[in-house]
Amino acid sequence: MKPDDALHLLTAGAAQVISGSELREKLALGRPLRVKLGADPTSPDLHLGHTLALRKLRQFQELGHEAVLIIGDYTAMIGDPSGRSVTRPQLSRDQVLANGATYREQAFKILDPDRTKLVYNGEWFGKMSFEEIMRLNGRVTLQQMLQREDFRARMEQQQPIHAHEIQYPIMQGWDSVMVQADVELGGTDQLFNILVGRDFQKQEGLAPQVVLLLPILEGLDGTKKMSKSLGNYVGVNDSPTDMFGKLMSISDELMVRYHPLLLGRELPSGAHPLEAKKQLAAEIVATYHSRVAAEKVTEEWNARSEKRLSDIELPNPPPEFWPFVDFYGNDAITVVRGAFSFCFGIQKSRSDVRRLIAQGSVRLNDKKITDPQASISLESGQILRLDKIHLVRIA
Repeated sequence: MKPDDALHLLTAGAAQVISGSELREKLALGRPLRVKLGADPTSPDLHLGHTLALRKLRQFQELGHEAVLIIGDYTAMIGDPSGRSVTRPQLSRDQVLANGATYREQAFKILDPDRTKLVYNGEWFGKMSFEEIMRLNGRVTLQQMLQREDFRARMEQQQPIHAHEIQYPIMQGWDSVMVQADVELGGTDQLFNILVGRDFQKQEGLAPQVVLLLPILEGLDGTKKMSKSLGNYVGVNDSPTDMFGKLMSISDELMVRYHPLLLGRELPSGAHPLEAKKQLAAEIVATYHSRVAAEKVTEEWNARSEKRLSDIELPNPPPEFWPFVDFYGNDAITVVRGAFSFCFGIQKSRSDVRRLIAQGSVRLNDKKITDPQASISLESGQILRLDKIHLVRIA
């Protein structure tokens, strides 16, 4: 691929690139680039937030570049302070190694293992003497470290910043020197750490790495960053049922934001929210499990939804609805809107009713109405279900 075309593809969806011109120059070198991504095994599972960078790394691989996946067995014992308002709990090396044991399998659900160099940063940090650590620390100043927004915020709030936390960006930066990274990927909260790596590379006489930052994926709550510790995550190793169910629980607004980040394309204009959410959930399950698993869990979810709908206790006897079809018309939307208005005093818009019909809530004598424009033949004694809690009897 020509450098300009590759640049356009690789920067699509990125939140920030430092810099595009540097990346184009590197792409024009005619050799595979070393593209670095670090993952700290602070918990056993990767989640969908991690997959944004992993999918971008796979794009580089598909263009013939080398992925360098660093498992941060030493940095994880500190824990990345980026975006944290309090100090992370420190993990033992045994905990870190146990967590990291699953990372390879999970990452290779996305990455091509034949084009991935997997390394642990304990390979170099575990061999460093105390003198070497002191000299590495001597390359940065305390003022530089305390310029970080998260550290400044903690000082203003009189929250403690422990000395070991200041080591984290230094260690991540030195990783870039050790693997001679051409590009480093990360979330937008990684900017400071990756820039430290650029500085170290310059000091070592290496070409500075390009910074390619991806958006931060919001968690299921729609407000905070997806995180295991916050419980608002979808794990790559979640079962198909859990994965599908968690994604079906998100808001329509969050679903719209998830679509381009997780599927790489915008939500189609006019798509029904419920159906679009089911499609999103099914595609995620298919990606991390299989297409068969996605079809099965979708069918199970639809069946449970049908049962919940039929099990709802409704008023007995239901209110009577006198049809007005001779005057207003008998298309499904008009009839349902009229029933809501005349029997319950609820004013539903045409789009509201269209959505109810699309999601299968409207039924005549328990037969689902699927076409909003369909003509309905009403007869006395029929039961018209309007949604989960409203139904009427045709007078």
